[in-house]
Amino acid sequence: MIHVIAIITAKPGQRAQILEAFRANMPAVRAEAGCLEYGPAIDAEGMGRIQTPFGPDTFAVIEKWESREALAAHAASPHMAAYAAKTRDWIESRVIHVLAPA
Repeated sequence: MIHVIAIITAKPGQRAQILEAFRANMPAVRAEAGCLEYGPAIDAEGMGRIQTPFGPDTFAVIEKWESREALAAHAASPHMAAYAAKTRDWIESRVIHVLAPA
């Protein structure tokens, strides 16, 4: 299994627009062979000192894939290319962590 945690920071005020496009793309991603989990997450409210918040312009994408091959196919898919092209001008930064179970 492969885990992916992507940290997406929008240009100021653009997070909602990116999340709208992201959610529209989710059914195609979740239908991909080997996709076990794929979804966005934002800061939980009221967590106090245990939390280090991302802030209002950032969200995380939590993914699980059956294999490296499934993740590679996802990255090369036409719907991901279309999503990237649509959101490119709204994104300030993107950091992707690809992890294996320890």
